[in-house]
Amino acid sequence: MAEIDTGTWVLVADSEKALFLENVADGENPHLVVRREKHQENPSDKDQSANRPGRMPDTGAGQRSSLDDTDWHELAKERFASELADLLYKRAHRGDFDAIVIACPPQVMGHLRDELHQEVTQKVVGEVTKLLTNHPIDKMEKILKEELASA
Repeated sequence: MAEIDTGTWVLVADSEKALFLENVADGENPHLVVRREKHQENPSDKDQSANRPGRMPDTGAGQRSSLDDTDWHELAKERFASELADLLYKRAHRGDFDAIVIACPPQVMGHLRDELHQEVTQKVVGEVTKLLTNHPIDKMEKILKEELASA
């Protein structure tokens, strides 16, 4: 059973928003305070694409096949996870936190795990694979406490 002890940081993120929180109370009744907020402007893929997908000649006479266009929206999501990992590494290296709980949806968690530096992974004391960025902080505290207690 993991707890959010006093001084533990909590990263609550999705693919476009991240909240860096710190527990200023005890593990029994966590009280999270926002230390930093990070947003990414990520319009839909259609709005980011410059033109229609390309085409290339096919094996048959007069036939052409379309090529998949780059999914810029998805790339931006992955890039955001990488930016978060870099930021966590800098903060961990500076000694800003000794323990961290990471809460984000499964896909973001996967991208983030791939990017986290070993110095950060050693400080991860809990993971919650849920989307919490749309909840008020008091609701986040309750969900995190319940999820970590059942882990």
